[in-house]
Amino acid sequence: MKHLNVAIVGSGYIAQYHAEAIRSIPGVEIGAICSLDRETLRAMGNRFGVDCLTDRVEELWGSQAIDLAVICTPNLFHRDHAIEFLRRGKDLLIEKPLARTSTEAEEIVEASRLNSRLVMVGHMWRFDVEAQWVLDQITLGKIGRVLKTHGYGIHENWGPSGWFVDRNLAGGGALVDMGVHAIDTVRFLLSDPAPQSVFAQIGTHFGDYEVDDTGIVLITWDSGVTSIVESGWWHPKIDGPEAATRLTGSDGFLSLFPTQGVQIEGPERSIVEFTSDFPRRREHCDQVIYTRQMEHFVECVRTRQEPVPGLAEGMTVMRIVDAAYESSRTGEVVWL
Repeated sequence: MKHLNVAIVGSGYIAQYHAEAIRSIPGVEIGAICSLDRETLRAMGNRFGVDCLTDRVEELWGSQAIDLAVICTPNLFHRDHAIEFLRRGKDLLIEKPLARTSTEAEEIVEASRLNSRLVMVGHMWRFDVEAQWVLDQITLGKIGRVLKTHGYGIHENWGPSGWFVDRNLAGGGALVDMGVHAIDTVRFLLSDPAPQSVFAQIGTHFGDYEVDDTGIVLITWDSGVTSIVESGWWHPKIDGPEAATRLTGSDGFLSLFPTQGVQIEGPERSIVEFTSDFPRRREHCDQVIYTRQMEHFVECVRTRQEPVPGLAEGMTVMRIVDAAYESSRTGEVVWL
């Protein structure tokens, strides 16, 4: 089994989760960390016992000591850093979203193809055991044919600051930050249908910044399902935590977070509730999801299998996001 050295680009909140995941996997270690924030860089180096710390990402692009990289930078830098790593033969895990726009994302896809490198996109809710249980129930036909869904990517009474609210650095606001989780989660639960149309109303109502903090997106899929996805920051009340999804079927109902189902049985349409025993969560967005995600990525790197979620999944989310912003701007449905 080949030993793998990983470079982490970024030293912010989410980089800590990826670093924790890396050090839990046998035969994998953090070879270097890069960040412009020297204080958090030193702190992260101390926490994870990494000696190679740098503020110059170009030192890592072609480093023979690095096998793969995890990009946790502001979205503005995803495309350029990814392309340079890919050109120099490195496989990548890129934090969501894949890029600021689908046009930038397409350039990453092309660089991956030209250099025969693997790219995984950090839509980590696919690795949550409760989300996987919901998918299993749908596959088993517990609620019949899924007709409609309602998903959430909202922060209740708080929101981010810094680069997240800078349009140039982030590309968008709550939709790009939180809505993408809900979009990819519902695609996962629906077995990855293709989007057909998008209609959206997106605005800024809770803060003084140039990006959105409120959004409602209506998506139709080629499977015949219609999905509503809400995104937001600073909302006074939410109907479900990050990535929560409700699915209405012809014969029942399923809920992810809280995770449970209702099945309609027999000619008298008796209601039968069902659920399962799930591991206790230390927090809603738990470390274990990131660890399972990293384990999958490492296995794909070693076996040269395409990771899922990968470029196809990341590109689909970006196309929906672009269409949502365009629909909100024009007031029209955008067909994909």
